[in-house]
Amino acid sequence: MDDLFAEVLLPLPLSGSFTYKIPSGLDVEVEPGKRVVVQFGKSKLYTGLVKKLHHNKPENYTAKPIISVLDHTPVVNPIQFHFWDWMADYYMCFEGEVMNAALPSALKLASETRIVQNPSFNGDTSQLNNTEYLVAEAIDIQKSLTISEVSRIVEFKKVIPLIKNLIEKNVVLLEEELKEVYRPKMETWMRLTEKYRTEEAIKTLMDSLEKRAYKQLEVMMSFLSNIDDFSDENAMIKKSDLLQLASADTQQITALERKGVFEIIEKAGSRLESFEVTTPVSSIILTEPQQTAFSHIKQGFENHNVTLLHGVTSSGKTEIYIRLIDEVINSGKQALFLLPEIALTTQLINRVRKYFGNQVGVYHSRYSMMERVEIWNKVIQEYDSLTDATDKYSVILGARSALFLPFNNLGLIIVDEEHDGSYKQFSPAPRYSARDSAIVLAQMHNARVLLGSATPSIESYFNAKSGKYALATLNERYGGMELPEIIISDLKIETRRKTMKSHFSSLLINQIEQALENKEQIILFQNRRGYSLRIECGMCQWTPCCKNCDVTLIYHKQNNQLKCHYCGYSIPIPAVCPECGYTGLHMKGFGTEKIEDELALLFPKASITRMDLDTTRTKSSYQNIISNFEQRKIDILVGTQMVTKGLDFDNVSVVGILNAGNLLSYPDFRSFERSFQLMAQVSGRAGRKFKRGKVIIQSYRPDHEVIKYVVYNRYDLLYQNQIAERRRFKYPPIYRLIELQLQHKQEQKVSEAAYELASLLKQKLGNRVIGPEFPIVSKIKGLYLKNILIKLEKTKHTSQLKEDVKELLDYFAKNAKHKSVRVIVDVDPY
Repeated sequence: MDDLFAEVLLPLPLSGSFTYKIPSGLDVEVEPGKRVVVQFGKSKLYTGLVKKLHHNKPENYTAKPIISVLDHTPVVNPIQFHFWDWMADYYMCFEGEVMNAALPSALKLASETRIVQNPSFNGDTSQLNNTEYLVAEAIDIQKSLTISEVSRIVEFKKVIPLIKNLIEKNVVLLEEELKEVYRPKMETWMRLTEKYRTEEAIKTLMDSLEKRAYKQLEVMMSFLSNIDDFSDENAMIKKSDLLQLASADTQQITALERKGVFEIIEKAGSRLESFEVTTPVSSIILTEPQQTAFSHIKQGFENHNVTLLHGVTSSGKTEIYIRLIDEVINSGKQALFLLPEIALTTQLINRVRKYFGNQVGVYHSRYSMMERVEIWNKVIQEYDSLTDATDKYSVILGARSALFLPFNNLGLIIVDEEHDGSYKQFSPAPRYSARDSAIVLAQMHNARVLLGSATPSIESYFNAKSGKYALATLNERYGGMELPEIIISDLKIETRRKTMKSHFSSLLINQIEQALENKEQIILFQNRRGYSLRIECGMCQWTPCCKNCDVTLIYHKQNNQLKCHYCGYSIPIPAVCPECGYTGLHMKGFGTEKIEDELALLFPKASITRMDLDTTRTKSSYQNIISNFEQRKIDILVGTQMVTKGLDFDNVSVVGILNAGNLLSYPDFRSFERSFQLMAQVSGRAGRKFKRGKVIIQSYRPDHEVIKYVVYNRYDLLYQNQIAERRRFKYPPIYRLIELQLQHKQEQKVSEAAYELASLLKQKLGNRVIGPEFPIVSKIKGLYLKNILIKLEKTKHTSQLKEDVKELLDYFAKNAKHKSVRVIVDVDPY
């Protein structure tokens, strides 16, 4: 019989998979999708994933054997492997990097493998040679050893064959030290011992307890009244529930356990919350505009894989999403609901769970590793008549990482706020767009994709206008609500008239005062966190900068520190200028922290809360802020772009955009598009069911065309303007971009390497190559940066041009002179 081999994917930045021999003892256990431990190199052990099995013996080397299998069932399915292959190819990275991004950390075994004694080892060491005996004795004393410790004990480096022999002789097992090992959450359950599962025994017990131990009697009465049949060995109650039902403490239960009445059963429980359906989907009655949009979406799905829903803010897109999800679930398929930010999930989770209860799973980085593995396991379960609906998830809500879950029957992907930049991962690899990747994943499942936004990305709208996607529109706010009145406050005039109060115009102050008087709420948007954007010496203009990055330090008043938002470097604020000794250090610019302080002075009776990265670092902090604002415990919410993200509050009458000019001045080809999106989205938070909201946009450039597009809600004019610009200057969606970033500790080395690489690329690609040049921030975390931009026309030859780039990068990487220069490839870097 031919030897059996496995292609194993390793979590390394290396091309392709690696061939390993399957030992005869493991041939039944090894199958695609399972994790295995393999040796890579002379002394390294890694956890890999089996991609496929075959009988093709490698020609130029001897395949090493798989050491052990870690799973009883596959943790990754074939469609996932296919998806990872595509992602590695399209985004020009390694499949091992995709694997690292995809798997929850608790499924990835960390660097250090430990050797432990096999529980079935009978202690017979007669079969061992001297070296093996030495290791076995050390493990018996120390209980576990790392590979490096074994190497030191036997005084030679190549210890893998020795460890393999000990495994084969059933002396030791491999155990991986995990950063966060997944273990089921164990729960304590109580049941009657066999002796007390008869009526006679129960009667005797109850009579005895009534005379001597009345509290124990209450525990027994609670237990018996909450089970169906006490004679059934499977009749049991969770200990925590029994304590609550009987209003007892553990002493009473322990006493009954000592008497032999109760026995303890430990069962694997779930860390995931349980929810009941409280509202049937049939209760959703779509308005006429919603029904029209719903019908257009369904019609679009007949001829297109992707439909774009362009609906104004507060138009009721969520009700349409829920109706579509319901249809998908009823057809026996799964739905994925992608959201750009964790902040969005809190309100939407509650809304979706009302209709689908325990069929809804939530997956994002703020959940613990343990919770994410449990969600992973529930998603991968096969859909069949034997699987209880409560044991699987039909709907997943999540941020971009939810895309990697092991769906086996996906029918619909909804990408809400599809324009949002948070769908793009910039570091580490794979540097993917979750929106674009979702479309490819849906094709692999023969599923449909709905992209939803009040301010679609230029790329998506272009695809809809050109017929690649279907287009559905929703132009009215739900329930007849009016779009907010948007008023521009000219800061030049206000400053000249001296009517500004700190960073607030008289117009905004008046609107805030009126809203507070009417018991209404206010949202203020400032897209910079911190207190002051920089401090400056009034004498010599010295400004403190980060020692690792090419940026000024931002002042955070809460901990009285100057901080770098790129690398985390921080220093105390100096008392005097270190350059000239002058004591007059002035604060320039403002962030959310300063706005919060100034509001407290202007409106001392108002409840003011800040929502930015500094105040929302935990899962509960998001939920607390949103919950308190919903319950009207907060009058004024100050925030960064988190407050623009589709949050739905019914008592917000005023929204203020504190400095629109900062948004418009960023040097990027998408600057105007993103400024429009941010201003339109935050404006959409204003307005109540029976009252039109107001939005105050403060700007030193009140006549700017983008501000006018926002005021008059003219996305169509923004689109026409931007498409013309991008055709002219060769930007997406007309052209495709690839950005190469070179990094090195020495500026000269990175410059030399960048010019050489750019020269190679220009020889092959001509004027498609721009640069090299320093980015806006030219040094981050001690590394100097140089960028090369490649603009590729979208034709049938685009794939070949990308292959040319890959070949040139491989050629460049082999140049020993530039071995220490890191090259980062970012496809679609926006």
